[in-house]
Amino acid sequence: MKKVAVIMGSDSDFPVVKNALTELKKYGVPFECRVMSAHRTPELAADFAKNAKADGFGVIICAAGMAAHLAGVIAGNTTLPVIGIPIKSTFEGLDALLATVQMPSGIPVATVAVNGAKNAAVLAIEMLALSDEKLSEQLEAAKREMVEGVVAKDKALQEQIAAL
Repeated sequence: MKKVAVIMGSDSDFPVVKNALTELKKYGVPFECRVMSAHRTPELAADFAKNAKADGFGVIICAAGMAAHLAGVIAGNTTLPVIGIPIKSTFEGLDALLATVQMPSGIPVATVAVNGAKNAAVLAIEMLALSDEKLSEQLEAAKREMVEGVVAKDKALQEQIAAL
């Protein structure tokens, strides 16, 4: 199975990013988590991206706040899919969201919600599941559990309404 790289622009992003790591672990997806900066360590970030495919990665998740150029720097240096997590730090995360999602043609970054680390992990897992039947089956089971949970909540609500 290919690994997922999870890169943070700063260690202060870890409280958000750990939600992605928890989800990857839940599915048994191997990952590496690193701190690299688009601005303070641009060569390190570019080298990592250029070698990621050869190093066994299948997807790269990048989390950054404020200027949030990390995902774009990584995407500009690899052909692997890159998922951006805009981190809420200033302006309610709008600055990071716009910096992550507004990429030029030919350099896509799939972007999740501000602080949406869990969804970034699920999207990475879905990408890997395209060629991994076990992961695909796990995702299908998770979707069924979500449906069952909503149905159970609706049933409980209907019982409360009937008792009014």
